[in-house]
Amino acid sequence: MTALVGHLINGEMITDTNTRTQDVFNPSTGGVDKQVALASKKTVEEAIASAKAAFPEWRNTPPNKRARVMFRFKELLEKNADTICKLIGQEHGKISHDAAGELQRGIENVEYACGAPELLKGEHSKNVGPNIDSWSEFQPLGVVAGITPFNFPAMVPMWMFPLAIVCGNTFILKPSERDPSSTLYIAQLLHEAGLPDGVLNVVNGDKEAVDVLLTHQDIKAVSFVGSTPIAEYIYTTANANGKRCQALGGAKNHAIIMPDADMDNAINQLVGAAFGSCGERCMALSVAVAVGDEAADTLVTKMSEAMKSLKVGAFDNASNDFGPVISAAHKQKVQGYITSAEKEGAKIVVDGRDIAVEGHEQGFFVGATLIDNVTTTMESYEAEIFGPVLQVMRVKTMEEAMTLINDHEYGNGTCIFTRDGEAARYFSDNIQVGMVGINVPLPVPVAYHSFGGWKRSLFGDLHAYGPDGVRFYTKRKTITQRWPSSGVREGVSMSFPS
Repeated sequence: MTALVGHLINGEMITDTNTRTQDVFNPSTGGVDKQVALASKKTVEEAIASAKAAFPEWRNTPPNKRARVMFRFKELLEKNADTICKLIGQEHGKISHDAAGELQRGIENVEYACGAPELLKGEHSKNVGPNIDSWSEFQPLGVVAGITPFNFPAMVPMWMFPLAIVCGNTFILKPSERDPSSTLYIAQLLHEAGLPDGVLNVVNGDKEAVDVLLTHQDIKAVSFVGSTPIAEYIYTTANANGKRCQALGGAKNHAIIMPDADMDNAINQLVGAAFGSCGERCMALSVAVAVGDEAADTLVTKMSEAMKSLKVGAFDNASNDFGPVISAAHKQKVQGYITSAEKEGAKIVVDGRDIAVEGHEQGFFVGATLIDNVTTTMESYEAEIFGPVLQVMRVKTMEEAMTLINDHEYGNGTCIFTRDGEAARYFSDNIQVGMVGINVPLPVPVAYHSFGGWKRSLFGDLHAYGPDGVRFYTKRKTITQRWPSSGVREGVSMSFPS
């Protein structure tokens, strides 16, 4: 019998009665390993009710006690890392070393959340007026929700719920129904660390579950990571229902290759940034913009050679560089973008469309692909491919390269490879992108900064995790207090206080 993945509500694992289900595939084999229960409206409402009931006591739990739960949670994550990485590999296809890197970045966000007493201590001013003191507090919102994508089933949820919880909120997590097991296992570890029942609830589901979270009056804020069309829907719907929302969308990340770049270093960096995790990263570098034909020719020649050594295969062989894409449908979509580029006049230098992995012939594999002579009018350039495809564009100047980056609808991440400090500084000052690397291809901020793009890569004012995360999951309250001296009576004043 195929295992059924359920929900975690009020500290207990449950499944709906007569529930709808969806297959969970092993992308390396193409086979169905499990099924996941898709939450009904009633089930999501039960989770929200559980979180609402848990909120008053958790809100009043001292921040240092909340932080101690996170310290124990961190230890359990590290202790059970192999199990978590195996679950990621089985359902996502991510190679074990890549899954371990994802988990570590998630743990770093837990470490940041352990600083709750410092993060929440507020601001104080004495004697802002005669015998008047004023201070600000950062209070929790209530019940908040997170909707997370398939490509980082461990890390992205930990961008959200650890910080939201240590800030005093209770949380409803709706992970991707494509690879739910690692997310659910991690939530169980948090309960093992001592989190009270109802503070974190996990509901698996599809649009039916999402729409309940977006419209229910008891949900005060929603965090989302996924594609831009869905991010826009999430943001618009949440706002229409009076909720705070941060919705991180898609990307088309460019790397400018300057003529003076250390080309060997750039190639090594680009290989990992373009093809790591099979390109299924919102920070994947999918476009290399070479300044000058000489740089472009060298880039294409050296990249083609470097790609020959890449190993594609199943998650449990650590010698593999990357694994399959998430589904058969997504495999066809990625292959379709490669074909469209070819039909529109681009040159397929390295073709990964027909790759076969011995022993895993039914897996959802796409090989590393390199495409030259791409232009801005091509479908493959305009879209987020989300696969192991690197496109090369040729321009004459750095200004031309920056213009095409700034003109693109997405503004998530970008980088420049150069030895010229003046060029690097000009680039970082003037590029219209939220996360910028200088000789760093994946400029993902560390946990004590914040993550987010510009333009249609982010809907909302606050970025994810870090300082912005604290502000997103709290509301400021400012108190002004006076204790008049004994026996002193003040007269009536009709003027505005100053």
